[in-house]
This record gives sequence, structure tokens and C-alpha cells, in this order.
Amino acid sequence: MKTALCLLTLNEIECLNLLFDKIPKPGPDAGFDGIYAIDGGSTDGTIEFFKERNIPIIGQSKKGRGQAFQNAFNEIDAEAFIFFSPDGNEEIEDIKKFKPLLKEGADIVIASRMCQGAVNEEDQDLLKWRKWANNAFNIFANLFFRKKGPFITDSINGFRAITKNASETLKLDAPDYTIEYQMTIRGFKHQLNIVEFPTHEGQRLAGDTGAPSIPTGIRFIKRFFRELLG
Repeated sequence: MKTALCLLTLNEIECLNLLFDKIPKPGPDAGFDGIYAIDGGSTDGTIEFFKERNIPIIGQSKKGRGQAFQNAFNEIDAEAFIFFSPDGNEEIEDIKKFKPLLKEGADIVIASRMCQGAVNEEDQDLLKWRKWANNAFNIFANLFFRKKGPFITDSINGFRAITKNASETLKLDAPDYTIEYQMTIRGFKHQLNIVEFPTHEGQRLAGDTGAPSIPTGIRFIKRFFRELLG
């Protein structure tokens, strides 16, 4: 199964300088066969960073995380796609865990921050606002859309993989950070095989998140109702 590792970037030069060399080279032991940068229009040296390392760069005609997913599906010759944000939140060692599960028949594989054995970046905090909000959206997705299969614990996390066939079945069109939520919900609707494994979510290494909590939360509420009523 030809699998592509898709690095989602927008002005991530500081984080790339800290962690890129830790990402293994493509090959059987790495869990992917090619590495690609899906960039949203960086101006901080991120694009030059990739060019110096001969990493294919796929630009975006439109901004948005959802558009990055669409560009990967449309422009990369692969049977499966692993999406990875090189900012420190996602565990590099877990990249190799996706492909075996895909080869076993999973349509979507999610690195869960919420299941047994997982770690969420807010677990050490007294007030876990982001985690609690994610869990609420997750419960609603399972309650309203899941027809069969196990309860999915992290329907929102972006560290995930999907097969080409599944992406074509789901006809994903969310333009923003709700793309993963839409993917899980539509996966439920189509009764796809969704599999999870526990991951440890780290802290962002540098810079600020591109998804402020309140506006992003509102987008998730709107996405839920679009999928419910659509």
C-alpha cells in the first residue's frame, strides 16, 4: 500500500528546525513511502526549508486545513495518506503505527488523545477546557451518527490516516479545521472501518496555534449541524 506522509504547514519554520530531522526517511520501517509538504502560504522560510531538502511542496489555491486535505487527495499519487502537523503536538514515533492498521483493512485510523493509555496536552491542568469541549463534540458524533462499530474516542484529532478509496467515498468538503470532524462523522454515516490507537499529545514547540478556541468551537458546532441536517 503506497502511503504518503503529508506535513501540514503554515509558517512553521521554528518547529521544523527543532523536529524535522527526527522524522524518519521514507521506507518500510518508517511506515510511509513518500513525504510531502502541504503548505498554506508560508512566508517565514518554511517553503525554502523544504526546497533545500528536496521535499515536494503542494501549495494551496485556497487557505484552510480542509483545502490542504483536498490538495493531498488530488495531487499525491498514493493509496493512503497520513496527516501530520510538525509543531510538536504529535508524536513522531507514532507515524509508523498507521500503515499496518490500514493494511489490515482500516479505512480511517486516528491517533487518539482520549482513549486508555493516551495523553492529552491538558491532562496536567486543573481545568481542561479544550479536552472537555473535544469530548463533548465526540460524544455527539458517536450518539447521532455511529451505526455500528466501537465507540470512537477522538473524532476530532488531526493526526490520522485515510485511504484514497475512503476519501473518494466521503466526498469531504469542509474548508477548515472541521475537516477531521467531518471525516469521522461521514465515516460513521457510511459505516467505514474506523480504528484508533493511543497517542501522547505534546506541547507546541514554538509559535502560536492557528486555531483559537472560541472561533474554532463555533465552527465545530456549525459543522455538526450541517452534517446532521445535510
